[in-house]
Amino acid sequence: MPPRVKKLVGLFILLPGIGAYLLAAMLIADRLPDFWFLKLLYFIVAGVAWAIPAHYLMRWMEKDASQNGK
Repeated sequence: MPPRVKKLVGLFILLPGIGAYLLAAMLIADRLPDFWFLKLLYFIVAGVAWAIPAHYLMRWMEKDASQNGK
C-alpha cells in the first residue's frame, strides 16, 4: 500500500477512534465514586492509555512497503 494511502487510512481510523475513546472515558468518569484519589488515578491512566494504540497505528502508517517484505 502506498505511504500516502496508509496515512489517509490511518487518519480516518485515528480521528474517530480518539473521539470514541474520549466519549467512553467521559462516560466512565461520570460513573466513578466521588473519591478524589480514585479520579486522579483514573484520569492519569485514561490520559495516557490512548497513546498506546495510536503509537502502533502511527508506526504502521510510517512503515513503507520495503519493510513489509515486498
